[in-house]
This record gives sequence, C-alpha cells and structure tokens, in this order.
Amino acid sequence: AAAEQATGVPARIVLAIWSRESAYGRAPIRHDLFRVLATRGFMSPRADYFAEELVAALRIAEAGPVPRDLMKSSWAGAMGQPQFMPSSYLAHATDGDGDGRADIWRSRPDTIASIAAYLGQHGWVAGRDWGFEVRLPARVSCTLEGPDRGRSIADWEALGVTRVSGRPFPAHERRGEGFLMLPAGRHGPAFLVTPNFYVLKAYNMSDLYALHVGHLGDRIAFGSGAFARGWAPLGGIDRSGIVAIQRWLEARGRDVGGVDGLPGYKTRREIGRWQEASGRAATCFPGPGMAAAMAR
Repeated sequence: AAAEQATGVPARIVLAIWSRESAYGRAPIRHDLFRVLATRGFMSPRADYFAEELVAALRIAEAGPVPRDLMKSSWAGAMGQPQFMPSSYLAHATDGDGDGRADIWRSRPDTIASIAAYLGQHGWVAGRDWGFEVRLPARVSCTLEGPDRGRSIADWEALGVTRVSGRPFPAHERRGEGFLMLPAGRHGPAFLVTPNFYVLKAYNMSDLYALHVGHLGDRIAFGSGAFARGWAPLGGIDRSGIVAIQRWLEARGRDVGGVDGLPGYKTRREIGRWQEASGRAATCFPGPGMAAAMAR
C-alpha cells in the first residue's frame, strides 16, 4: 500500500511482477553475479552491454548493500527478487523498510518498493488500468493494431469494440488513449491496452510478459478468470517461414519491424494488409503456405 501511494502503481501489478520474476522470492537464484557478467562481457554477442553491467555490479558491491556472496543472479545477470540488471538497481532500487540500504535479495519491503519505483519512473499513469480484453467486430480491421495507431477508447467504442465482460469502459478510461493489441491476430484474444501496458513492457520487452503481468494482477485483485477467448492452435510455420514472409513484404516497401522471424505487431498488420489487398480474410498472422502464396 505504501509503494502504491508513493508511485501510483497498483499493488496488484507489483505483486504480479514479483510473482513472475521470483515466485515472491521463493525461486532459487544461485548464480554468481560477477562470474555471469564477466563471462558474458568477454564472449557474448552483446559483450559491451554486459561489460557495462559488470561495472555497474562492481559499483553496487562497493556501496555494500549486502555481502558480496549474497549478490546472486540469474544466468543472464538479473539480480535478486525483482530480477533487476545492475544498471536498473542503480537507477531504481529503493529502501522500503527504512534501514538505509536497498536489499533486493532479502528484503520484501525493498523488493516491493523497487518494483513500484521502476514502473513509476518509467511513466506509469496513476489511475489508469493496463488494458481490457475486448470483442473485435469483424468489420474492424486487425490492421489497426499497434502502439502507433492509438485513439481514444471512446472512439474504439464507437467502432463497436466492447469489453468481453459486458461492462462499459470506465468513464475516465474512455477519455484516454487506447491501442489495439492482437498477439495472435484473429486467432486469439483481442485487447485494448493503455500506455501503462507499454510501461510493463519496459520491464520485459515482450507482449506476452506484459499480458501475463496485467492479467495475473487482475486475478489477484478481482478474482477474474481466464481470458474469455483462448488461442486457436498455431503452428505449421517455423521461424524461417516467417522470415520469408517478412523479406517479401519488406522488398515491397512494407515496414515489418525487421526481418527476424518473429511475428511482431508490424509484421502482423502488414500480413493483414496483404490479405485484405489480395481478397483474403484478414487474420493478421503468419501461416503455412503464406510465403508461397505471396510469391505467386
């Protein structure tokens, strides 16, 4: 409650991140931070990044919030219960219990305060939710997805987008900006997310991570159940097949967010645009045989 009051970040969101990152501090975190970062700083493809994190870790050790042998991390160098990289610790770690140091390895108050501070300092908008599962009418194109396609939630509502719960959008949310998010295109649930969804992505750059955290927070606070719509079986195309689709689209001037074999929102909506232009039902998701159909 104190962390929520100080930062505006809901307690349920802090709890969801704490759960996801370390099972409320119960998950074993066994790796020696300095061995991990030194190894990665020497031989990782991101050696410069990890070398900088090693220097940050040495600065933390010099300040001495905990004994050096307690500075355990994940295999990637993420530390303690909130799984902060050393640079994040230096920027956001917070003393929540008033003992004069930020101990994210052993102190629950420090862990809670640090997670809330991280999100608050990354721009969490107090009073707004993270997002809502919605029903997307067939007449609303899935190509409207993306953080660069925002409009007021009231405008989305005017297009026929409604909450799956049947409840109206809160009045204060209707005035705010919302963004369509379709992690599986038309093959899965649809969401209207707020700017706070992208603050969650600042903690971990994954749509599914942010969805997990937001949804778990809702279940903690409100007892809500699973998403109303499940994911249809996805498969039949591997990463190389998605690369072929991305290359075809990029060669025609389409912005797919990079050729990486990952169906991010830019790839999804460009697939949808191709489907609409070629008279196909737009799913906004890659599928088997799609690259061959594009080449014809």
